[in-house]
Amino acid sequence: MITILTLAMRKIRAIPLKSKPTFAVVVDGDCEVWYLQMLKRNERSIVVNIEPKIPQRKRLSKQYENVIELSEENTKVFWIIDFDVIASETKSAKAGSKTAFQLFLEYKKTISEKHKNIVLIVNNPCLEFWLLLHFEATSKYFDTCEGAEKQLKKHLKDYEKTQKYYTKQDNDIYLRLKPNLAGALKNAKALKLFNTENTNKGMSEMQLFFEANEFKQLFKK
Repeated sequence: MITILTLAMRKIRAIPLKSKPTFAVVVDGDCEVWYLQMLKRNERSIVVNIEPKIPQRKRLSKQYENVIELSEENTKVFWIIDFDVIASETKSAKAGSKTAFQLFLEYKKTISEKHKNIVLIVNNPCLEFWLLLHFEATSKYFDTCEGAEKQLKKHLKDYEKTQKYYTKQDNDIYLRLKPNLAGALKNAKALKLFNTENTNKGMSEMQLFFEANEFKQLFKK
């Protein structure tokens, strides 16, 4: 009898437990972390565990290494890139070495061909352009994040890139923008995906995050 029970227990343990899907999000700045934390705080029906992460070393190559590692441990990995960072690193590249843009193209190709659970998201120039799309249908090009931030302040006059501003209780960044989320998603989709042949265009691919199968019904309007 003991043997039968032991075998039965072994069979039960052999059945894998259904775990909650996990999303890792690799970003290069604090604002993206705070924004995603507020999304999770306000959308209580989201059952996915969202873990935003900033690599200790933020260079593009190190971010990529982190993304690949996380793809082996998580259901899905979103890599959110501010293109102004790539442009800046490209300008400062040493002669004879690969530029950040060349590396970006290589990583983008590899992810597309070999890593189906990684979603690459580009904001050009930065997250502030995604926030701006909550108020404007625009493709205006800003060569720096400061330019996009200045335009955003025409709508959010008190905007600050601080944790206090982003996470203020009952008035955090996600709550303030949520009434315009459907419009922002529509505006982002209208701009199409990032065009590596024409980088002088303001755009955001944040809709790819909200369209994930795990919660696209939640944001479907």
